Amino acid sequence: MKDISFSMKSNEVVAILGINGAGKSTLIKCLNRILSPKSGDIHIRPHWSNLKETNLINISSLDLVEISKTMSYVPQNVATSFPMDVFDVVLLGRKPHLSWRISDEDRDKVSETLRYLNLEDFAFRKFNQISGGERQRVIIAKAIAQDPNLFLFDEPTSDLDLKNQIQIMKCIRKIIKDKNNSKSALIAIHDINIAAKYSDKILLLNNGSIMAYGPPSQVLTEENIAEVFGVKCSISSVDKHYIRVDVDDEI
Repeated sequence: MKDISFSMKSNEVVAILGINGAGKSTLIKCLNRILSPKSGDIHIRPHWSNLKETNLINISSLDLVEISKTMSYVPQNVATSFPMDVFDVVLLGRKPHLSWRISDEDRDKVSETLRYLNLEDFAFRKFNQISGGERQRVIIAKAIAQDPNLFLFDEPTSDLDLKNQIQIMKCIRKIIKDKNNSKSALIAIHDINIAAKYSDKILLLNNGSIMAYGPPSQVLTEENIAEVFGVKCSISSVDKHYIRVDVDDEI
């Protein structure tokens, strides 16, 4: 990856699009310091700052606890053989906020998140005994319970059926659009139409660089999609907030 430079505001959902190997996952892993960029800096508004854009801090100056309080990360795949209850898996999201013991507030946060994602019936089932799509929803619940400023999602809907894809994206967007907080979400995703429907901006990657960044209607043009994905398509407006991409054929 090279020449990557962009900014996000509070209460924004930004989707990263690009072909396999374009750098979507790499970018997200650089943001939360799983990987380190060879050059350049990453600045973020930490969890304890106010809403002013000037209150940005280089993530290299934050320790792992502060990073965990500021951002949560949902990877593409989660595999575990540990027979933990789903409730306890989601409770792990509260770890950055714990002191000496688990508080009633932490338990209430977990219960609230499980209800929000319609996972109450799974609370005391074993995480290693539920389906891949159910595990994905639980890990998303863990990220939400972590209560960060920035959510980093790497293909959060990849193992979900269509109904749950829509429900999860609606839930994420509802959280981000709550004006009582300063949260944002960066989502690496393959589905162009889901990205167009639920994102405020699209970060379009091509050959390891940013090809375009802006509202879906400006970024998702027939020309850009043809160049990046190698397919012909037609773009239609559903309403002023949403466009639809219909793929015709490969070029």
